[in-house]
Amino acid sequence: MKDCGGSSAVYGLGFVGAAVYYIQHANNVGDVILGVLKAVVWPALLIHRALGSLNM
Repeated sequence: MKDCGGSSAVYGLGFVGAAVYYIQHANNVGDVILGVLKAVVWPALLIHRALGSLNM
């Protein structure tokens, strides 16, 4: 099996950054939980919005 750790590192750093951002802007425990869930799926949201803005 080949070592393909580069994209995992980018996703990991993006997850940590998104989680910190969402947690800093949270007002209650529910917002923290929602922020962590958003941090997990941020790449899918990014691609969805990018393709939507390109009318694809």
